[in-house]
Amino acid sequence: MRVLLMTGKGGVGKTSVAAATGLRCAELGYKTLVLSTDPAHSLADSFDQELGHDPRLVQPNLWGAELDALMELEGNWGAVKRYITDVLQARGLEGIEAEELAILPGMDEIFSLVRMKRHYDEGEYDVLIIDSAPTGTALRLLSLPEVAGWYMRKLYKPFQAVSEVLRPLVQPFFRPVAGFNLPTKEVMDAPYEFYEQLVELEKVLTDATTTSVRLVTNPEKMVIKESLRAHAYLSLYNVGTDLVIANRIIPDEVQDPFFQTMKEKQQQYKHEIHENFRPLPVKEVPLFAEELCGLEALHRLKDTLYANEDPAQVYYKETTLRVVQEEGSYSLELYLPGIPKDKVELSKSADELNIRIGNHRRNLVLPQALAALQPSGAKMEDDYLKIRFATAG
Repeated sequence: MRVLLMTGKGGVGKTSVAAATGLRCAELGYKTLVLSTDPAHSLADSFDQELGHDPRLVQPNLWGAELDALMELEGNWGAVKRYITDVLQARGLEGIEAEELAILPGMDEIFSLVRMKRHYDEGEYDVLIIDSAPTGTALRLLSLPEVAGWYMRKLYKPFQAVSEVLRPLVQPFFRPVAGFNLPTKEVMDAPYEFYEQLVELEKVLTDATTTSVRLVTNPEKMVIKESLRAHAYLSLYNVGTDLVIANRIIPDEVQDPFFQTMKEKQQQYKHEIHENFRPLPVKEVPLFAEELCGLEALHRLKDTLYANEDPAQVYYKETTLRVVQEEGSYSLELYLPGIPKDKVELSKSADELNIRIGNHRRNLVLPQALAALQPSGAKMEDDYLKIRFATAG
């Protein structure tokens, strides 16, 4: 199965791009599912058809679904949620407050990705297109397997085994004192099963031959910075980006003086998009005169985006940005083929790394792991600019 994950700042048009990509894949004969995991669903509006939690046929070879994160959470985490709610209520919290606090922040987002993994395992579709939450913030939770792995294997599993033995002995005395029961086997099993799901999900998302991220952006300052930040975080967790889509560019034929200043700004920002994401390929999509709702409008977007291309292809195979930790320090490796080291100048301002190559300048938004550090040296090796970071001072 090929997995395409569309992400970007809210409102950039990633739902329309995901829907149009699904149309082209279905047209080529792929069994395709477009799955919206964005809490503010708009995929049904884009297709102009009613969609639900389970896949529904939109047209031949094409299905759509809008994920109900609460249903996914209840199915995967319901037993734990109910137990935490009981504990909180026993400590004096009201029912609705206990219900809300029992859902840990980010759980709905990560279970949206777990749903993606289930479709991958079932293998019913050839192409799975994810219309994700803005900037794919759930992907940051992919650090959980690495952070929690040692604790889950070395501490949680032995504790789980001991608790199963002691529970029948302790339970009769526990309830009268604490006001709630000890966790059941179902509750104890759920965290480790969740951890195992994350490990398997990480394998799928970090396999560049299977999964590619498509960053959708607009030629606007704040949107470009958010896209750069998303690219940095994706790279931090080895999730490959193979294409950038610059959406809503005012066409040259628009000559109304009202748009002149905006067109000039867009020319500047278009140049920044190409430079800052180099060497990733960039597709430019014009601002359409009509709202992109319904299959007819989406077909026009599909033809503009892909023409005769296959969207399921891997557009770019190199890892353009990666963060490596070695010997207690970090290094950021940036793919810059054919650039000699003596042409590179570096400076840092807040969470941005400024890279100047001759007359070209690139601003790289750093992930939090590097934002507090200072560049301490750089070298070119195998077409990668490798920048070392150290603590300030």
